Amino acid sequence: MLQTDLAPPPPGNAPFTISVNPATGEEVGRYPCHDVAAQDAVLDAARDAQRNWGGIDAQERERFFVRLGAVLRDRIDLLAGLITAEMGKPVTAAKAEIEKCAFLCDWYAENAATLLRDEEPDVGGNGAARVVYQPLGTILGVMPWNFPFWQVLRAAVPIMAAGNAFVLKHADNVQGSARALADAFDAAAFPAGLFGVLNVRRHDLSRLIADSRIAAVTVTAGAAAGAAIAADAGRNLKKSLLELGGTDPFIVLADADLDRAVEAAVTARFQNCGQVCIAAKRLIVERPVLAAFTERFVAAVRKLVQGDPGDAATQLGPMARDRARQELHAQVAESVRRGATVLLGGEVPEGAGYYYPATVLTDITPDMPVFREETFGPVAPIIVAEDAEDAIRIANDSDFGLAGALWSSDAAKAHAIAKRLETGGVFINGIAASDPRVPIGGIKASGFGRELSHFGLREFCNAKLVWARD
Repeated sequence: MLQTDLAPPPPGNAPFTISVNPATGEEVGRYPCHDVAAQDAVLDAARDAQRNWGGIDAQERERFFVRLGAVLRDRIDLLAGLITAEMGKPVTAAKAEIEKCAFLCDWYAENAATLLRDEEPDVGGNGAARVVYQPLGTILGVMPWNFPFWQVLRAAVPIMAAGNAFVLKHADNVQGSARALADAFDAAAFPAGLFGVLNVRRHDLSRLIADSRIAAVTVTAGAAAGAAIAADAGRNLKKSLLELGGTDPFIVLADADLDRAVEAAVTARFQNCGQVCIAAKRLIVERPVLAAFTERFVAAVRKLVQGDPGDAATQLGPMARDRARQELHAQVAESVRRGATVLLGGEVPEGAGYYYPATVLTDITPDMPVFREETFGPVAPIIVAEDAEDAIRIANDSDFGLAGALWSSDAAKAHAIAKRLETGGVFINGIAASDPRVPIGGIKASGFGRELSHFGLREFCNAKLVWARD
């Protein structure tokens, strides 16, 4: 399950967090936690910077993001190496993450000012009405480790492009990435303090959210952690945006292009070692093609190269944390105890690092953890559906509703089914993905609010009505 840094303090209540290389178990670095005085300094700097930043024309702000994208591309090898060292992402995928972040910067640099233009609703000749989008102030971002640059920037870039300041509380195992992000903003000549970094514990978050210098909070986390932070925000009458993961369905109907569906399913389930909020968590396959899909899928998964994430040939690295590996294996073991069949993997390997094999399970029932819970790692449960109606029922039988994928050669049928799936997004004949041009977000226990596109740009704005009557 996805975890942001909401764990108890380090042993002995030490005032620092430790980053560990998940491929070796060796310490990468340790970072001091900010005391109250240091927290206040970061909040003061963000507030002061935002007062000027929010008054700058949106078109002028765009040029800062052009520079930020250039900085990220210039430092791609350094930053990708840091991602690999801190959370175990294969280096090829880590470079792709940085390039995706640079594209995000480019897109908002080209589009933010246009998307923030005033709107003039028709009020029937009764004067002139105008809706203006104004920043809220300083937004606190509580971010996870699985995409240590992308998750932060997909929140921070539109929030800052809208005129807000952003203060990052990153997961404790990627504090090096947090500092590298701050350095990148500095190198792009953003106003000092506009992008701040805090290394704090859970009890500090409650105090920060209550602080008058924080206007709102955006969170990517597990459901329990997100609910706790949202409760803090609610008590203080502050807006929150939650992206809390899911049990995302990947539906393969009998008329699907099976070769394409299998290839996509392998990527959708095992990219980033399965540690993706919108990854395919439940493979729901219509019975007529179940045997063929399963055979081809297992054969393809066997070919995945697991090993040193620093090797460009590696496709499956270690899991980011040993605790996450233990939780995942407990979900697999309990599902097997309840009757699941292991076709591949399913055992914790010996040796250094937090590796877990690519695992495929069948004979899945709704009472099993791999059906009911988010499996945040390289585990693929294959679930049989009797027909399309049954596939919809299975997909919607979840407390979560983040994203889903649907494979069918019948476009009309696919679009009709997509409307009935209880998710924030549906991808037809494609893999669930985040992209700055389209919104991402969930319903039910997957959270609320939207990131990216114009939705993310305006999410932390005051849509102020100015109506001049005749």
